[in-house]
Amino acid sequence: MGENRAGENKVISVFGSSRPREGEVDYEEARALGQALAKMGFQVCSGGYGGVMEAASRGAQEAGGHTVGITATFFRGRANAWVDEERAVGSWEERLFELIRVAQGYVACKGGTGTLVELAVVWEMMNKGVMVAKPFVVLGEFWTPILERVREVEVAQGSKWGEAAGRMIHIAPTACAAAEFLAQALAPIMREGS
Repeated sequence: MGENRAGENKVISVFGSSRPREGEVDYEEARALGQALAKMGFQVCSGGYGGVMEAASRGAQEAGGHTVGITATFFRGRANAWVDEERAVGSWEERLFELIRVAQGYVACKGGTGTLVELAVVWEMMNKGVMVAKPFVVLGEFWTPILERVREVEVAQGSKWGEAAGRMIHIAPTACAAAEFLAQALAPIMREGS
């Protein structure tokens, strides 16, 4: 477990719904994602609460990884039992931007409006060059229709922004594929942190 704590250059923030429960497909998929990320040497960071956040943290811990939960006093909830390190902030907005700041890459799992906001903010920040582009993966096909519709606008309108030049979000069919994509994309950073 100590290897995975070596610096914040190995952190992946996982976004997803708080609704799935143990045994449900979305929960178990996020649990497998957490395991796969930890096996690749990543710390797993999430919003720290239930559902996908709990499942990803649980999977990472089960694989010997380190987990970080970014919580907000705004929600008045407690971090899930699978969070090794809780970082509490005051507001919803601070939580969102801390989840973005600490990570070297991102995975968006199936989710609702909160996950949509997380996906959109990271994508917009990379697209407009507000932050350096980082590897971003969506797990499964859930987000594909939204991604494709937004890309239509970016490409068809002759946008000068990043998305028009090439896809900034990768679609991975499985948890293992998502982890492998991130490990490959971040290989130089992973070597530096070893």
